[in-house]
Amino acid sequence: MLEAWQAAVLGVVEGVTEYLPVSSTGHLILANALLGLDQPDAKPALDAYAVVIQGGAILAVVGLYWPRVLALVNGALGRDPAGRRLLVNLVVAFLPSALLGLAFEKRIDELLFRPVPVLLALAAGGVFMIALDRARARGTLSASRTIEQVDWRHALWIGALQCLALWPGTSRSMTTIAGGLLIGLRAREAAEFSFLLGLPTLGAACLWKLLRHHGEIAALGPGAVAIGVAVATVSAALAVRWLVGFLNSHGLAPFGWYRLGLTALLATSLWLGWVELS
Repeated sequence: MLEAWQAAVLGVVEGVTEYLPVSSTGHLILANALLGLDQPDAKPALDAYAVVIQGGAILAVVGLYWPRVLALVNGALGRDPAGRRLLVNLVVAFLPSALLGLAFEKRIDELLFRPVPVLLALAAGGVFMIALDRARARGTLSASRTIEQVDWRHALWIGALQCLALWPGTSRSMTTIAGGLLIGLRAREAAEFSFLLGLPTLGAACLWKLLRHHGEIAALGPGAVAIGVAVATVSAALAVRWLVGFLNSHGLAPFGWYRLGLTALLATSLWLGWVELS
């Protein structure tokens, strides 16, 4: 059973890193080790718990982007054409990773949730974001498109990139924000589309883990789940508000350098036996 303070720490880590392009996986590996929770017999429950408290991240986006969410609802009801177009785009972007994840969930865990693949994903993502930022600074990529100008082909491209996030250590936020920038979305708009795409993506993952691992999650204690979700909601809301302004001013490169530093820290911790991937 998780203690209240442990649940709160994991909630902060999940909430802050879920929408930042820095890999929540890498941070949760370190957090579990520092909390003394990285035991092989506890891994299934903790992995499921980490996904379930993503519900807090969902609530944060719903609260911060309520007008967009309301437009999506009205679009589904046929009352808002713009909301319906956005809803279709989100569904198109959601489907590739959902189908691929369902088909290869066990194989992904078996083959990729290992030290070398996770470290490679962290480092490659860092280099990619630094390179992308330099391309934008040179004017190679345009940045004039709005969310309203995104069509289903653009959405499918972002959804295809989101599939890369099935590789632990990659970061869903990184792939979807980068995908938005590559199709010409402004930084703020790319981040917003990424946040909204997180609603079906994270929601589906939460429900799937609850259905498959409800027994293990219950063993951690209902209080732990409630605390984790509540803390993740607040921390995710703060992270989202900060990220939008930071991206406009500084771009993705600082996150790329941060990921390279995290790669070095995680590699050292794994080598010295301070953390484990099992």
